[in-house]
Amino acid sequence: MVTHVFILWHVRVAGENGGDAKLIGAYREEAGAQAAIARLLSLPGFRDHPAGFQISICELDRDHWEEGFISAKEALSLIR
Repeated sequence: MVTHVFILWHVRVAGENGGDAKLIGAYREEAGAQAAIARLLSLPGFRDHPAGFQISICELDRDHWEEGFISAKEALSLIR
């Protein structure tokens, strides 16, 4: 029985304008996420930011965010 998956993201931080995060996919095994990185590394954007790949483990059948949320605009107003 699968109890978790491996989530592959690509995150790029870009100066004052922030950055972006892309959800690449979810894989049953870490090897699947690593294989996806190998396939994507030669593509435009990814090849320019090869360190942006991140693999995280996500446990299934549980809440991963258990608090409320605020918008990005609201968050920015808190730090100004």
